[in-house]
Amino acid sequence: MNPLTEVVLTRFSDAPLRIGTRTSTLARVQSSHVAELITKLVPDVAIEIVPTRVSADLWPADLAEIGGKGAFSREIDHALTSARIDIAVHCLKDVPGDVPLAEGTSFGAYLPRDDVHDVVVTRGDVPFADLPSGSLVGTSSVRRHAQLSIHRPDLRIERIRGNVDTRLSRLDEKDGEYAALILARAGLIRLGLLDRYHEVLPLEFRGAEEGIVSMVPPVGAGVIGLQARDSDTPVMRLLDELNHPLTARHVLAERTMLHMLLGHCNSPIAGHASTGSDGQMGLFGMVFNRDGSAFVRSHAWGDHSDPASLGARVAADLLHRGARDLIAATRK
Repeated sequence: MNPLTEVVLTRFSDAPLRIGTRTSTLARVQSSHVAELITKLVPDVAIEIVPTRVSADLWPADLAEIGGKGAFSREIDHALTSARIDIAVHCLKDVPGDVPLAEGTSFGAYLPRDDVHDVVVTRGDVPFADLPSGSLVGTSSVRRHAQLSIHRPDLRIERIRGNVDTRLSRLDEKDGEYAALILARAGLIRLGLLDRYHEVLPLEFRGAEEGIVSMVPPVGAGVIGLQARDSDTPVMRLLDELNHPLTARHVLAERTMLHMLLGHCNSPIAGHASTGSDGQMGLFGMVFNRDGSAFVRSHAWGDHSDPASLGARVAADLLHRGARDLIAATRK
């Protein structure tokens, strides 16, 4: 028996390892994947998945009214700090950058990053470019709203809340009002829905004059983060074995930028880190106003061993270019 197996089985000798998750289909799929990864490392450990209905999944309106993105994790955080669960599974893009994690907890692992592209899914498989002026497009993201407004200001863009499968069912309604949705490609992959018609949007920012709709991803796109109590040494050792170092470095650069910008849930902020063939890490960041009519952008390269400094440099440049005023305006 290897040391990790021994310490984990000893820790969970009389109770299962409990994985906390939201109740959506996507969240359950992600948590099942985490359970499979743990079982591969420690085959004999008993695992229980504990679904928790969170505030954001119950609220149909603006998330700012119930505390922003923190509403995605508030109840799960409480379950973790009160020791009702041992690991919390999060889509990292839904973890706010302007508030600290629950006291006494931290992310022990970031799983390898999935596809970070956004996609357009249309009713009746109509090409996005052929959607008539005035068509209704649904998205729950202010970041997507701002960027889409740059390229197709003739479309009506409205908030659509709910889980991925719920949104798709609304698009497919016979007399439904939505002509298209903007969704994360990673979510479609995890749900096995990639076979339905979709158009992948390029990550590189394109101006309206280029005539190509692009979509710079959010901070933490495609990443599943695993959070645990700092004091739970056996679980933290387990998570360290699951951690993907390259993804963790990219996440640190992106979230350092986000933290320094002090953006909130209604701030259209995009950021994406990547590592080139030469080993240098690049970070591209953007901040928009609500309708995309004003924005600032920055890009820098740095040593992959110091991602936090790279994130800080990009954030400082964005602030120098006027990001603070754009973010402040979205609070009004």
